[in-house]
Amino acid sequence: MRYLAPDEVLLIHERILDKFGGAGGLRDWGLLDSAVNRPRAAFEGKDLYPDLFTKAAALGHSLALNHPFVDGNKRTAWEAMHTFIEENGYSLQAEHEEIVELMLRIEDKSLGVEQIAEWLKNHSR
Repeated sequence: MRYLAPDEVLLIHERILDKFGGAGGLRDWGLLDSAVNRPRAAFEGKDLYPDLFTKAAALGHSLALNHPFVDGNKRTAWEAMHTFIEENGYSLQAEHEEIVELMLRIEDKSLGVEQIAEWLKNHSR
């Protein structure tokens, strides 16, 4: 499994701001590091997120809700999940409106990691 590093997510964030605009800046490196490493979490030697889609969901959930950046947290969360899934051999296929709805539902906490993982799995090939 290929995991993203905090520096890679920071670059994703910078590219998003370059393309779409927004206030730049990292609010908290610790929150970014925590979000990026959440997919690797284990307890007593057992992965808390046992498959690619739950790992991607944990990454996106943490980035969207931890707000490590001044601006663009949801956009970065989406692009990080997308990149993570593609780096591990799948392709995400979703309409822009579906993506917006997903990210808003993550932000308002109406979706947890399991529901996000299911959505990602259903939209992957």
